[in-house]
Amino acid sequence: MTGYPLEHGAEAPGSETIVLLHGGTVASWSWQPQVEGMPDRHVLTPDLPGFGSRSGEEWHSLDRTADDVAEIIRSRARGGSAHVIGLSLGGLVAVHLMARHPALIRSCLISGAPVTGIHGAARFLNTLQLRLWDRAWYWKAQAKAFGLPADAVDLFVDNGLGIRADNAARVFADVNRGGCPDSLGDYRGPLLAVAGGKESRLVRRGFPELRSRLPQTLTWIAPGMHHVWSIENVGLFNRMVLGWVDHRTVPEPD
Repeated sequence: MTGYPLEHGAEAPGSETIVLLHGGTVASWSWQPQVEGMPDRHVLTPDLPGFGSRSGEEWHSLDRTADDVAEIIRSRARGGSAHVIGLSLGGLVAVHLMARHPALIRSCLISGAPVTGIHGAARFLNTLQLRLWDRAWYWKAQAKAFGLPADAVDLFVDNGLGIRADNAARVFADVNRGGCPDSLGDYRGPLLAVAGGKESRLVRRGFPELRSRLPQTLTWIAPGMHHVWSIENVGLFNRMVLGWVDHRTVPEPD
């Protein structure tokens, strides 16, 4: 599968790098509304191993993926460090990046990241999804549930069908297990943890664990938003990212 470009705004003067880490059923292309909304910013949108242009690669673990992102930051980010924004699976990767490579991160924002794992009925549903992984109708239903615009559905379905089921099983095992790395407290920079007001409470249940490991953690509930709200409300999401990167604030909702 052809990937979305890694680098955007290479000519943006004086702009600190922002790295956007995608969720577990999409790839870097899902950040197009954010890239278009930040034309004066230097932005990196990597495909994680096993996704998008890297669908032929193996997903090994959250730790290995964090190391992969760290190398991209070292080699492509301005000054060798970046503001890291992670959504869902990308948020979990960001947590491991904070633990393993804290010096590379100027600030971190995670949204929809179930840091304490997925349990009970939600875990059962995660496992059930693997039985439907190669069904186009399943991905179309997912697109509808996520509220994706009509012009993104075909790309979403093609991307989903391109994710290998064995990679998906390893990703789900990592996500279900959850847990904060022991060295997470080594990260001293700013952290904003966000949950959509209408997404699973499993996300906000992880906030106390983050605060216990990282007392500097700020939390915010995005009013009325579901899990993939980077697409659901592009304007609010972009204002959140830029407000956090520039001023360490969260936006007032529309």
